[in-house]
Amino acid sequence: MKKVTIYTDGACSGNPGIGGWGAVLLYNGVPKQISGYDKSTTNNRMELFAVIQALRCLNQSCECEIYSDSQYIVDAFNKDWITAWQNNGWKTSSKSEVKNIDLWRALLYETQKHSVKFIKVKGHANVEHNETCDKLARGEVERYQKILKESGTLPLENETKSE
Repeated sequence: MKKVTIYTDGACSGNPGIGGWGAVLLYNGVPKQISGYDKSTTNNRMELFAVIQALRCLNQSCECEIYSDSQYIVDAFNKDWITAWQNNGWKTSSKSEVKNIDLWRALLYETQKHSVKFIKVKGHANVEHNETCDKLARGEVERYQKILKESGTLPLENETKSE
C-alpha cells in the first residue's frame, strides 16, 4: 500500500464568511498542493473540506498520515467521537445535533477507502507544510475577496460566530 503524508488547513474571513482551504500531499517526498474557496462558510467547514479534498485526490487505497491543526477533526477520530455521534443519531454527548454532518459523512466515506491516521500539529508553529497549507487557504480567501472587489460586488456581511 502506498504511503501518503497529507497536511491540511482551513481559513475564514469572518465565521461565517469567505473561506479557503489548502492541502499538501506528499508521496515519495514529492509535494502536490491543492486549494479552493467557499463564498460563505465557517472555519470548521473549511478544515473538514481540506481533508476531504486531499483524500479525493488519491486514486487508490493508501496508507495516509493526515496532519491537521484542527483539534476538532483530530479528536473526532482519535477520541472516536465520530463513532459515538453515529451511534447517537448524529447527536453529541449533550444531545445537540452535530454540526457539519454533511461534511463528516463525506469525510467518513473518504477515510473508509484508506488506512488513515490523524496527527495533531500545532498551528502557526513553523511546521513547513502546515504553514504552506495556511498560506494556500488564506490565499484563496484573498483571491475571492479580490474577485468581489473587482466585480463591484459587496462582500457578505460577516458575523463572529464559531462552530
